[in-house]
Amino acid sequence: MADTIHWADFIAEDVLNKSGKHLVATGITPSGHIHIGNMREVVTADAAYRALLDRGADARLIYIADNYDPLRKVYPFLPESYAEHVGKPISEVPCPCGECANYAEHFLKPFLEALRRLGINPEVYRADEMYRAGMYTESIKSALVKRNEIAKILEEVSGKTVTEEWSPFNPRCNECGKITTTKVTGFDLEVETVDYVCACGHSGTVPMAGGGKLTWRVDWPSRWAVLGVTVEPFGKDHASRGGSYDTGKRIAREIYGHEPPYPIVYEWIMLGKQGAMSSSTGVVVSISDMLEVVPPEVLRYLIIRTKPEKHIQFDPGQPLLTLVDDYERLREKFRKNDPSLGDFEKRIYELSRATGICHPEIPFKQMVTIYQVARGEFGQVLKIVKRSGFSIEDEKCIRELTDNVSRWLELYAPPFVKFSVKEKVPVQVATLSELQKAFLGAFADLIEAREKISGEEYHMLVYSAKEEGSELNRLIAEKLNEPVPQAEPKDLFKAIYTAILGQSSGPKAGWFLSSFEKKFLITRFREASTYIPEKRG
Repeated sequence: MADTIHWADFIAEDVLNKSGKHLVATGITPSGHIHIGNMREVVTADAAYRALLDRGADARLIYIADNYDPLRKVYPFLPESYAEHVGKPISEVPCPCGECANYAEHFLKPFLEALRRLGINPEVYRADEMYRAGMYTESIKSALVKRNEIAKILEEVSGKTVTEEWSPFNPRCNECGKITTTKVTGFDLEVETVDYVCACGHSGTVPMAGGGKLTWRVDWPSRWAVLGVTVEPFGKDHASRGGSYDTGKRIAREIYGHEPPYPIVYEWIMLGKQGAMSSSTGVVVSISDMLEVVPPEVLRYLIIRTKPEKHIQFDPGQPLLTLVDDYERLREKFRKNDPSLGDFEKRIYELSRATGICHPEIPFKQMVTIYQVARGEFGQVLKIVKRSGFSIEDEKCIRELTDNVSRWLELYAPPFVKFSVKEKVPVQVATLSELQKAFLGAFADLIEAREKISGEEYHMLVYSAKEEGSELNRLIAEKLNEPVPQAEPKDLFKAIYTAILGQSSGPKAGWFLSSFEKKFLITRFREASTYIPEKRG
């Protein structure tokens, strides 16, 4: 049975039955390259947020950067010198490139820029600032006082034994700066401090405000209560039985008196044949890198069209063109107000678009052809775009699409998509038959006689060669001085590609031919029709 309501609208309706004011939250630890697998979380949150707004709800969208989490290990992309920083909050670890305030900002800055390019503009919270500002202080007090109750919840829900020395709060050592090697030895609710001893040999006292952080399974429900979170997407790992959402629900209700947020559980994005993306394993394509290759609305479409609980297979090579084609067909139906466009498809399109991002008219595949015909020169790209019947008013948008195509050709395009226009008639023309050469000469005459030819017209003209009595058929007969034998369009297209590219195939012929100036095509086809290879020696 076909879907009749989009998943984002279903969520919005469901949560609005419970209350009218909503805070949609999303949060990611910037411990490595924030990849398009993570993008699923923020686009999912944005879709739910927009669906709520569309229903007149009082809603906000926030993003929490978990930059007070510790550096877990020396990841494959880090030098071994980072071993000394393992265990420190990533907001206090040096930036890998030396140009950002800290390690977390190194990965956070390009991610936030990528969100802007995707048309997603949440309020941004940084965990270290939240802790230092004292936003978590009351939560920390409650957790320390109710340590045994929390431990009991953790054991009952997760099935794991909590050690005697376990604490819901991890102090940050004043000496080594780590939060993974300390143990709580006492606390003072009046002065809001925590005493600790560290594995480095140091012991001391830290303030609750910024002197450490709650462990993840307590931090998460605490955050819900502190901020008033009502809706939150998260990966299936957190949703597993006995996982952090299960423990968080009880901690939120029983310790903090807050109803847990509506859960939107999402599946992973699989990268080609490499499996689920993960910053720690290096199986990753960052959102920033992908936005250099794919228009933002297409990346949104990748997430929006699939229910969160279904995994997504993503391959930036040839399958990417299929994804783009699917989106562009939907876009075209919307623009033409196609009666076959149902409400469900229309909603997918609406949520794939966003304010502040480019919406180019030119099909991605056609730009692949235009870019290569123009040899990458942007001024020439604009001329071809105009000649192809598109507006060049939004030059910024055209440049973004040009840049996308350039990077895709460089990084992911399969060899058969690439081509280069030969400066002279390629020697491969010598392999063409007399019929193919006569066709090229006749085609040149026909092009010259016509004032303007669209891509579609070019395509249909080639097919007309086999129609007895057509203008092109008559011109070919004149070149051959005899009736035209059966002219197979595939052989004629082969002649076109051979004359221009020196290869037997190429991009969609209509787009391809309409990308060239008529003068070039007339000259090239006439030269090819009479081509005789140079004799050597």
